[in-house]
Amino acid sequence: MTAETRFSGTDNYVATDDLKVAVNAAITLQRPLLVKGEPGTGKTVLAREVAAAIGKPLIEWHVKSTTKAQQGLYEYDAVSRLRDSQLGDEKVHDIANYIIRGKLWDAFDADEQVVLLIDEIDKADIEFPNDLLLELDRMEFFVYETQEQVRAKTRPLVIITSNNEKELPDAFLRRCFFHYIKFPEPETMEQIVQVHFPDLKKLLLRQALSAFYEIRDVPGMKKKPSTSELLDWIKLLVVEDIPPEALTSKDKKDIIPPLYGALLKNEQDVHLFERLAFLARREK
Repeated sequence: MTAETRFSGTDNYVATDDLKVAVNAAITLQRPLLVKGEPGTGKTVLAREVAAAIGKPLIEWHVKSTTKAQQGLYEYDAVSRLRDSQLGDEKVHDIANYIIRGKLWDAFDADEQVVLLIDEIDKADIEFPNDLLLELDRMEFFVYETQEQVRAKTRPLVIITSNNEKELPDAFLRRCFFHYIKFPEPETMEQIVQVHFPDLKKLLLRQALSAFYEIRDVPGMKKKPSTSELLDWIKLLVVEDIPPEALTSKDKKDIIPPLYGALLKNEQDVHLFERLAFLARREK
């Protein structure tokens, strides 16, 4: 692994030491890096920042519940070919005109190494990861319609993200280098916020982080606010010129933070905080 392909974080992305080790291990082993963690902890952004840091192009494949592994390789557009044959179009005689290349094909065919992001792999059917085993292992696949063998010119750095919505197959996990992004500690979170808001007043930063972690620690929350939601909230606090003292009211009737819609994302959690505020008022 050369210095040019070693990841040490970027000016826009605060990477912990263990995350840097994981990325560089995946580069050295030439294995896919499987990154899990809470939504909003920077898994998708990691791939973009790794690509920028090592100076490689990025190809993104965002997986949906309807995505099939075959789409990452190629698709044969039989409908278009049938329509063109009915219209007498000459290009129907070359089936290659109806082969639609997928993201893996693009990554394999690139003239230089690329970073390939397979984002939220756990959204797809449980068989999706297994259906990619051979291709990710051998870095090649066969196009039956054209009898063409597609081989990677250079092995891409594959970064796969998962929100842990479903378990991934053991055979797939064995082929990956695994890293779990733990939710940032307050010290790390402070660095992350300062990257995005370098001019933020220290008192507001301290009070916002304190309120944020207090919210995350409330028992019974359905969805704890994430890093991305904290950044949205701080942006609103700055735009609306909310004073730091508004975040640390001694009167517990104000337990719900200002502009809470950036942090609380479902009615169950809003009702939870409303009940806590009600109980706090009754205790007075």
